[in-house]
Amino acid sequence: MINTQNIAIEKTKQSKLSQTDFTNLEFGAVYSDHMFVMDYKDKQWCGLRIVPFQNISMSPATSVLHYGQSIFEGLKAYRADNGDILLFRPLDHHKRLNKSAKRLCMPELDEKSYLDGITELIKLDRAWIPNLPGCSLYLRPFMYAADEFIGVKPSSSYKFIVFTSPVAGYYKGTVKVIIETEYVRAAEGGTGFTKSGGNYAASLLPAKLAAEKGYQQIMWTDSKEHKYFEESGTMNLMFIIGDTLVTPPLSSSILAGVTRDSILTLAKDWGVKVEERRVSVDEVVKAYENGTLKDAFGTGTAATITHISAINYKGTDLVLPGEETRELSNKLNKALNDIKLGKAEDKFGWIYRIK
Repeated sequence: MINTQNIAIEKTKQSKLSQTDFTNLEFGAVYSDHMFVMDYKDKQWCGLRIVPFQNISMSPATSVLHYGQSIFEGLKAYRADNGDILLFRPLDHHKRLNKSAKRLCMPELDEKSYLDGITELIKLDRAWIPNLPGCSLYLRPFMYAADEFIGVKPSSSYKFIVFTSPVAGYYKGTVKVIIETEYVRAAEGGTGFTKSGGNYAASLLPAKLAAEKGYQQIMWTDSKEHKYFEESGTMNLMFIIGDTLVTPPLSSSILAGVTRDSILTLAKDWGVKVEERRVSVDEVVKAYENGTLKDAFGTGTAATITHISAINYKGTDLVLPGEETRELSNKLNKALNDIKLGKAEDKFGWIYRIK
């Protein structure tokens, strides 16, 4: 056991690296050797440590199992040509994690402990970062209520863990989506803007039903009228209507995507006309019918940009132009990936470099 920046480090005795096929990675199925852990007790974070990746032991009465106080984030690390490790917007993910924590009555994380823990973890497992096109090291920070108590109240103790996973792309190619007008992902005033496990649990049944019909994702609509688009599965939604990039505005029912913000920032910097406003189902259908719907895609950390090939509306597929013809979204995707890999100027200060 050694200590670095007040972080105790216990290295694994048996690495799994040599057993890993980096040419055949399934997203989220392979885990690196170590994980960063810290505990919240007596109103403070303590016990910062990196330990071998391992199972979690807990009482059946642990609060998270009953009342769902759990939040998470997802971000990526990339390997630059000079060997440096590049983290994309880690502090923005930290801010969003704290925003989720506040809404779920959980303790916020201080920036230094969060960033030091991630940095030391990546340094230790840097050999796990794939050096293959389209691949990266996915980081999963998460926090859960740790009290052994089944009364309904906020927990007084919590555990924060970060583990990593070498990944290829989340989606393989384009996706077909179906407009959801019965089930609801989130409502105004709820927890839709957080990355809480419960939001994803609520999406599983409608996603399963959509998959049975041949669609890889759902286009969620508002909870009141099912008239306005909100998100698409694990992604924020964007449309190109005419010469304008259009996306639903952030609200208490829509996650503030880091990739979403990056795409909008790049587009505005290039002089593209951008509108953050309510986008109705009727508007998109009419734009498709009159030929002004040029593109529809989702944005997210796992996917970056995922093109939508068809939108099912009332049993009919609205088939969109081929992926290769979508100039702006392909240009945005390439520009963002070039910044992540250190191949383009980072004029917005998005990259955190680990040597």
